[in-house]
Amino acid sequence: MARVFWVGIAIGLVFSNWVDGFAEYGYEHYFNETELSQLEAHEASLSLEGRNPLLVGLTLIQTANAKGAVCLDGTLPGYHLHRGYGSGSHSWLINLEGGGWCNNVRTCVYRKKTRRGSSAFMEKEIPFTGILSNNPEENPDFYNWNRVKLRYCDGASFSGDGEDQTAQLQFRGQRIWAAAMEDLMSKGMRFADQALLSGCSAGGLATIIHCDEFRGLFSRTTRVKCLSDAGLFLDAIDVSGGHTLRNLYSGVVGLQEAQKNLPQTCTDHLDPTSCFFPQNLIANVRTPLFILNAAYDSWQIQSSLAPPSADPHGYWHDCRLNHAKCTRSQIQFLQGFRNHMLNAIKDFSKSNRNGLFINSCFSHCQTERQDTWFADDSPVIRNKAIALAVGDWYFDRADVKAIDCPYPCDNTCHHLIFR
Repeated sequence: MARVFWVGIAIGLVFSNWVDGFAEYGYEHYFNETELSQLEAHEASLSLEGRNPLLVGLTLIQTANAKGAVCLDGTLPGYHLHRGYGSGSHSWLINLEGGGWCNNVRTCVYRKKTRRGSSAFMEKEIPFTGILSNNPEENPDFYNWNRVKLRYCDGASFSGDGEDQTAQLQFRGQRIWAAAMEDLMSKGMRFADQALLSGCSAGGLATIIHCDEFRGLFSRTTRVKCLSDAGLFLDAIDVSGGHTLRNLYSGVVGLQEAQKNLPQTCTDHLDPTSCFFPQNLIANVRTPLFILNAAYDSWQIQSSLAPPSADPHGYWHDCRLNHAKCTRSQIQFLQGFRNHMLNAIKDFSKSNRNGLFINSCFSHCQTERQDTWFADDSPVIRNKAIALAVGDWYFDRADVKAIDCPYPCDNTCHHLIFR
């Protein structure tokens, strides 16, 4: 079975950050910060081994300050843009960065001292891999498009609009989204004949929240679709019978005043916290939407289903780090989580305009990593890699509703294993 191990520098970074977080802030704090998993922060390293990827510089949005569209600490937001050419010169791919959430003043204050809350700490250049790659052999359908990575520095999936003056925190995710779209439209995106909004994890949730807004930027003749990768966060019961993720989301929505920017098709009949869960949003998204998710999402296992706070005796510790160490009863619990996911997408899947790729892997975020997006040994369902499935759906070459058989039947997975 294909497995991906974090080794060398990558694994050193992961565990040094884990240890630093636990030592300085305590176990519960670091969990609540939700950068704890480091899945989003370091997965890119898995794509870089033995490669020489395109590096793209950071552009700060100079007009953002006048709109109050700033990061948690008040710095300017930014994005990385690599221009398209040839047949892709009028096509745009916008990728929303992920990176967890902050749910109270303490975690947001901590976050504003990192790249997830301040452009002062953002990398000046980042590698473009997977769906952002400029290599046709690595990204056959989108390699020559205008490709943008919008950096994430608000902590609420680009949805909040409030502030805490005492803590000097700006919750301006919605304004950042709007300012970035306005800036990109002025740089040629308004002439797009094709556009795709994508995002991974917290960025995948943001993609679902903003999908119809994105569609509204363009003319009716523009082909516009959305792709959510690892963004199907479920309102699931954790191993202690509690609601870890719902409690976290309640804090995010309340603190950052996200309720006023969540889709009204949801908030007119459900509470705001429920409307931060994709399972309550996807049925009402009018724009064609593709959901890509691992049925055993590593982030949700570690941080929502079996976090240390719900597992004080450590019964899930080994299973959380390596699926091969799960007991039969733990696998049975995780099969229930998969069933929950399949039930959540049942109505969504009935629409011909929507696409699905649910593979039975212990993974998280598969579009931005080259090994999972498109490589010789990429994960497949019915012999089709993720990149080809997304391309077939986007260009209407085929109907794509790919749902894997339950674990352990898929031997093409690149499972995330921590050791």
